[in-house]
Amino acid sequence: MLMSVSEAIVVSKVSKRFALAGSGEGVLALSELSLSIGAGEFVAILGPSGCGKSTLLRLVAALEQPTGGTVTVRGEPPGKVSANHALGVAFQDHALLPWLSIHDNIALPFKIAGRRADEAAIARLIELVGLSRFTRARPKQLSGGMRQRASIARALVLEPEVLLLDEPFGALDAVTRRQMNVELQRIWSARQITTMLITHSVDEALFLADRVVVMSGRPGRILREVDVPFERPRDPAVTRSERFHRMVDDLTAALETEEAPL
Repeated sequence: MLMSVSEAIVVSKVSKRFALAGSGEGVLALSELSLSIGAGEFVAILGPSGCGKSTLLRLVAALEQPTGGTVTVRGEPPGKVSANHALGVAFQDHALLPWLSIHDNIALPFKIAGRRADEAAIARLIELVGLSRFTRARPKQLSGGMRQRASIARALVLEPEVLLLDEPFGALDAVTRRQMNVELQRIWSARQITTMLITHSVDEALFLADRVVVMSGRPGRILREVDVPFERPRDPAVTRSERFHRMVDDLTAALETEEAPL
């Protein structure tokens, strides 16, 4: 395990420019963005489409390199943390291998890491995500929500220090998405792992996160950070409270302006 530090993720004045055919300057996706996420903290990132939310996550996941500035995870470069299998990542596309059972999909990171599969750990995670009856099922035999639960279990199976979620429920219908929010809160509460969630849903961000970060349109920068005041564990009834709705309205307004108050 990597050494424990109070700030699990530190993004310092990061810019990211992508090359674009026919344009010498390319596209500036992020502009001198700075963000810190504490160990064990759950932070949700909101922003309009194309603002660089997923680019930010990919920088933390060592899937992209910044054009300027620095990114560290637990005090180390993300690539080193990823090489140590201390980063868990789940995307909107569950990316489960269709020819493998749910058990074998969740066990796959052990094979990639060159480790013997820890069957006890796999069984605990399968139970944690509520798929004990479906260990031998293929992904196509499961609902979208169940496939996403399997994807999250796979991201957690090597006990990573940081969990990165890029719109994991974006393709689900509204009812299933709300159910998966409750499930993710339960799973997170059992581990309390440092988590960064990319989402378009203000309701989802407020229900799940300790802190919500609002990004501007491209080039992405931080417009606003809001501490979520609701105690854990959060009952879905909190989403019907007047305070919750006021915060939803406030954050929605922040998303609709380029000059949200800090």
